[in-house]
Amino acid sequence: MFRVKKALNHNTLIAIGMEDNQEYLMIGKGIGFGKKVSERMEAPEDCTVYSLREKTERGDAMDLVKDLDPVYLEIAQQVLKESERVFGKIDWSILFPMADHIAFAVKRIQNKEQISNPLTNDIQALFHMEYKTAECIRSILRERLQVEIDEHEIGYIALHIHSAIEDENVALSMQIARTVRECIELVEKETGLSIDVMSLSYNRLMNHVRYMVARAMKGERLRLDMNDYMSVKFPDEFRMAAIVCEHLEKHLKKPLDKVEIGYLAMHIQRVSAEQEV
Repeated sequence: MFRVKKALNHNTLIAIGMEDNQEYLMIGKGIGFGKKVSERMEAPEDCTVYSLREKTERGDAMDLVKDLDPVYLEIAQQVLKESERVFGKIDWSILFPMADHIAFAVKRIQNKEQISNPLTNDIQALFHMEYKTAECIRSILRERLQVEIDEHEIGYIALHIHSAIEDENVALSMQIARTVRECIELVEKETGLSIDVMSLSYNRLMNHVRYMVARAMKGERLRLDMNDYMSVKFPDEFRMAAIVCEHLEKHLKKPLDKVEIGYLAMHIQRVSAEQEV
């Protein structure tokens, strides 16, 4: 049982749980229509209930809800419902930072301040299914706000979706994409090759960096040491891998197992070899 604290619009309201005296955001079609303060109600089956005790990178959920037009909470919920359909179980607490981001994105678009994200191609490849799912926001924004969103903004929404299905925040997901981009740019600069972002070796490189970051965060180690072999057989690739690992350590503020250098060098060598064919 809940007690209505405030109806935000026809489809969203803030209520207090009668059992725990905590505040919740409730989103559902018509749930706020005609509701009065202190009115008691059960949560309808088709509504979604979110705890406002959540803390996000942008602040407390309660503070975000106070400052946001509730339409953006509804839009974020639509995107997350599609994400749940595609991926199954997701972390619904991402609703608040996602809604906040969508609000800023719409404001930028309306002010003709659309951004250019140099990592969009990398996000599309590294988080392919998340990006495909995020594309649902095109029709949602077109229908509800008559706003056209571009692929760069969709890339950021894809990172939020990834955060909802993996134990990885948006900033870390962005750093993984950025690390892959730095790695590729370094290889291109050193070899004079143009790397095909759609190639199989590129995809493997991206996934390797992704799991390399995960291992660093969890303190896990690789069992096989390939450093001696790679440093002798492919010294240039080994040197490039060492540079990338050093950059990554500075961002993560965590040491990488030195064994990681040899494995990363192997993937860099594969990318280089595939482009030379």
